[in-house]
Amino acid sequence: MLSFLSRYYLITEVNKNSSLACFRFHLQNKVQYYAAIKVLKAGLKTSNLRDTKDRKSQGLPVKLPIPGVNNVIAVASGKGGVGKSTISVNLALALAQNSVHKVGLLDADIFGPSIPTLMNLSGQPEINHQNLMIPLLNYSVKCMSMGFLVDEKSAVVWRGLMVMSAIQKLLRNVLWGPLDFLVIDMPPGTGDVQLSITQNIPLSGSIVVTTPQDLALLDARRAVDMFRQVNVPNLGIIENMSVFVCPKCNHHEHIFGQEGGQSIANEIGSEILGSIPLVKELCFLSDNGQPVVVAEPENPVSLIFRCIADKVVRKLSE
Repeated sequence: MLSFLSRYYLITEVNKNSSLACFRFHLQNKVQYYAAIKVLKAGLKTSNLRDTKDRKSQGLPVKLPIPGVNNVIAVASGKGGVGKSTISVNLALALAQNSVHKVGLLDADIFGPSIPTLMNLSGQPEINHQNLMIPLLNYSVKCMSMGFLVDEKSAVVWRGLMVMSAIQKLLRNVLWGPLDFLVIDMPPGTGDVQLSITQNIPLSGSIVVTTPQDLALLDARRAVDMFRQVNVPNLGIIENMSVFVCPKCNHHEHIFGQEGGQSIANEIGSEILGSIPLVKELCFLSDNGQPVVVAEPENPVSLIFRCIADKVVRKLSE
């Protein structure tokens, strides 16, 4: 059965000079419309209707934890091409290496899955007796991706409802547990997939990846604002490609700008979890399915990822 927001179109008009937000719904079910109006007249703000009872009364999907998963971390960017998937993979591996943590990695990019390549995995997942897909495993990290279910050269040409259905299956029809951390590699943007995930499962926190370039920073701010609107705490900012390091002379050049990530962190009262330089080894190893954290554990970039993982664990334990 489709969720309330999947079945109906919602148009919101907010009167900034009044405490009452005026909603106009394109609904077939008028009962839910009047229930929503009743809540609004009671003086409640929609941003605070997050507990189970309120979500049920509004016809919104109830956030149910993924069985056996203790913490879910969303890694987002708002923009493609900033290295978010590479960050997600190496963060997951660093979390698995830093201690005895059990870690999973979900590729939520239905249209452009990258995890199979980055994690050097292929083949379809097996199905257990409970009709759950068993994640593929490499480097001690459980992985699931649409890339395991379709041919790597085939385009996924789906409408929104089909995409959201696929996301539900990747979340609920997979034998994830037991896990200490599930890292979700979010797709670019702030659309259907992001909304579906944030509305259906409780997220422990979000990490926004950006480059120092002004154009990337604009979309990173949108990603930060999206998580703010759905009440998902920000764990920090990761600045990728922060500086180019010449492989011959070790000269450092800020080709995309400088301290852009720090500016966003300052704006939202968060912090820079780490700055990843643009180095040849990271690109080469990623393309060959050998994440730098496991291929070159003593590489300075690997040390940065392990430091980021330490900060994330500490923040989630506070």
